[in-house]
Amino acid sequence: MSQICVKAMIKGMVQGVGFRFHTAHEGLKHGLTGYAKNLPDGSVEVLACGHEEKVGQLLQWLNTGPRSSRVDSVETEEVEWRHIDGFEIM
Repeated sequence: MSQICVKAMIKGMVQGVGFRFHTAHEGLKHGLTGYAKNLPDGSVEVLACGHEEKVGQLLQWLNTGPRSSRVDSVETEEVEWRHIDGFEIM
Protein backbone atom coordinates (compact mmCIF):
# COMPACT_ATOMS: atom_id res chain seq x y z
CA MET A 1 0.00 0.00 0.00
CA SER A 2 1.52 3.32 -0.99
CA GLN A 3 1.68 6.43 1.16
CA ILE A 4 0.26 9.65 -0.25
CA CYS A 5 -0.60 13.20 0.82
CA VAL A 6 -3.66 14.93 -0.57
CA LYS A 7 -4.70 18.54 -0.06
CA ALA A 8 -8.44 19.19 -0.21
CA MET A 9 -10.29 22.51 -0.40
CA ILE A 10 -13.83 22.23 0.95
CA LYS A 11 -16.37 24.95 0.16
CA GLY A 12 -19.84 25.42 1.60
CA MET A 13 -21.09 26.01 5.14
CA VAL A 14 -17.95 24.54 6.69
CA GLN A 15 -16.81 27.13 9.25
CA GLY A 16 -18.36 27.52 12.68
CA VAL A 17 -20.01 24.09 12.50
CA GLY A 18 -17.28 21.83 13.96
CA PHE A 19 -16.01 20.79 10.54
CA ARG A 20 -12.30 20.87 11.49
CA PHE A 21 -12.89 18.97 14.74
CA HIS A 22 -14.87 16.23 12.99
CA THR A 23 -12.33 16.06 10.15
CA ALA A 24 -9.46 15.59 12.62
CA HIS A 25 -11.46 12.87 14.40
CA GLU A 26 -12.15 11.06 11.10
CA GLY A 27 -8.51 11.41 10.03
CA LEU A 28 -7.22 9.91 13.27
CA LYS A 29 -9.83 7.15 13.07
CA HIS A 30 -8.31 6.17 9.70
CA GLY A 31 -4.74 6.41 11.01
CA LEU A 32 -3.92 9.51 8.96
CA THR A 33 -1.86 12.56 9.76
CA GLY A 34 -2.35 16.11 8.58
CA TYR A 35 -4.37 19.19 9.44
CA ALA A 36 -7.64 21.01 8.92
CA LYS A 37 -7.64 24.80 8.85
CA ASN A 38 -10.09 27.59 8.14
CA LEU A 39 -9.25 29.91 5.26
CA PRO A 40 -10.20 33.61 5.03
CA ASP A 41 -12.65 32.95 2.16
CA GLY A 42 -14.86 30.73 4.37
CA SER A 43 -13.54 27.42 3.07
CA VAL A 44 -11.56 24.73 4.90
CA GLU A 45 -8.21 23.30 3.76
CA VAL A 46 -7.42 19.72 4.72
CA LEU A 47 -4.12 17.93 4.30
CA ALA A 48 -4.34 14.17 4.75
CA CYS A 49 -1.30 11.87 4.63
CA GLY A 50 -1.20 8.11 4.96
CA HIS A 51 -2.13 4.92 3.14
CA GLU A 52 -3.78 5.66 -0.18
CA GLU A 53 -6.93 3.66 0.63
CA LYS A 54 -7.43 5.43 3.99
CA VAL A 55 -6.87 8.88 2.45
CA GLY A 56 -9.53 7.95 -0.12
CA GLN A 57 -11.95 7.05 2.66
CA LEU A 58 -11.43 10.43 4.34
CA LEU A 59 -11.88 12.25 1.01
CA GLN A 60 -15.15 10.40 0.50
CA TRP A 61 -16.29 11.48 3.98
CA LEU A 62 -15.32 15.12 3.21
CA ASN A 63 -17.89 15.19 0.41
CA THR A 64 -20.60 15.04 3.08
CA GLY A 65 -18.83 16.18 6.26
CA PRO A 66 -20.55 16.28 9.64
CA ARG A 67 -24.34 16.69 9.79
CA SER A 68 -23.94 20.28 11.01
CA SER A 69 -22.22 21.32 7.76
CA ARG A 70 -23.16 21.73 4.12
CA VAL A 71 -20.49 20.79 1.57
CA ASP A 72 -20.89 22.42 -1.84
CA SER A 73 -17.62 21.28 -3.41
CA VAL A 74 -14.36 19.47 -2.68
CA GLU A 75 -11.29 20.06 -4.83
CA THR A 76 -8.31 17.77 -4.29
CA GLU A 77 -4.72 17.61 -5.43
CA GLU A 78 -2.00 15.14 -4.57
CA VAL A 79 1.00 16.87 -3.01
CA GLU A 80 4.50 15.75 -2.12
CA TRP A 81 4.69 13.28 0.77
CA ARG A 82 5.68 14.77 4.10
CA HIS A 83 5.76 13.38 7.59
CA ILE A 84 3.42 15.09 10.02
CA ASP A 85 2.74 14.12 13.64
CA GLY A 86 -0.92 13.71 14.47
CA PHE A 87 -3.88 15.48 12.91
CA GLU A 88 -3.88 19.16 13.83
CA ILE A 89 -6.76 21.62 13.98
CA MET A 90 -5.38 24.97 12.88
